[in-house]
Amino acid sequence: MADQDTTKIQPSFLPSSQSETVTAMVHYYRAEIARMAGWRQRIDQTSNWAITVVAALLSVSLSTPSSHHGVLLFAMVLVYLLLMIEARRYRFFDVYRYRVRQFERHYFAQIFSPMPDFSANWLQIVGQNLREPKFFISYGDAFSRRLRRNYIWMFLILLLAWVLKISTPSLQAEGGQSTLVRSVGEIIGNTGLGPIPGWIVIACVAVFYVWLLIASRRALDDADQGGFGQVHV
Repeated sequence: MADQDTTKIQPSFLPSSQSETVTAMVHYYRAEIARMAGWRQRIDQTSNWAITVVAALLSVSLSTPSSHHGVLLFAMVLVYLLLMIEARRYRFFDVYRYRVRQFERHYFAQIFSPMPDFSANWLQIVGQNLREPKFFISYGDAFSRRLRRNYIWMFLILLLAWVLKISTPSLQAEGGQSTLVRSVGEIIGNTGLGPIPGWIVIACVAVFYVWLLIASRRALDDADQGGFGQVHV
């Protein structure tokens, strides 16, 4: 009996009127906007870091013949690591963007341009996602999307700079009078990386860029369901 009395007198913090419900929805919408904007800013920061890395190491590599072509290979590795970080951040951003779009599509759009029976259960969908947060895009799709939109151009710039570096004797530490290499053997000799022969370096770069091309052409609607997971918020 005492437990029942305590339950009765315990105040409820849930909205008890339509105006309180609207107020709660507006505050929640603003909170999701803030979280979405925060993750959007993190994504932009990663892209800015990648652009800075490309610009800095390009200037270091091409400004002096004493700079080794491995600097550009190192830049490729750094940009790839930043792309991996950005793909992870993009998955979180996509979750909060989805919630914001639910409000814009099913609530605010209905206010401005009503449509009959337009996804009447959208609040239940948002509520279920709050109870059990899940990603809406796989890591592979996020990786492909960021690669295709931003990073593919950085990788292409680095590849062109690397080809220019290894094919121009005047940009090599040994120097030279000709403007371009005269044989494939000379290119292989220029691409050696310590104890690693030049042909292995060329093969690794070629495989890496072929894989990037395949990843950038990944279809976004064939995501592996096993790639979805819970969001830790």
